[in-house]
Amino acid sequence: MSFNNNNNYATAPTSPNPYISRKINNMDQALVMKREREDWTRLYHKTLKGLETMIEIQRMMKDIKKLAEETNTIFVMIQDSKS
Repeated sequence: MSFNNNNNYATAPTSPNPYISRKINNMDQALVMKREREDWTRLYHKTLKGLETMIEIQRMMKDIKKLAEETNTIFVMIQDSKS
């Protein structure tokens, strides 16, 4: 007994790229999303740079405060020695 199986099945994805949702099947929408992502990336890096600058300023202010306290201590010592 032999069976002749001539059933051929073809499958195709529902979108050109199965990793891209159906919402952005055209290139215009994909380009808009890419630009938005790049804008957010630029904003993210700009924000990080701003935070780094703020942290550096806080460190500088802490150092200045420490120097001011040391200078004040020296002035007090000088005033006490004159008295």
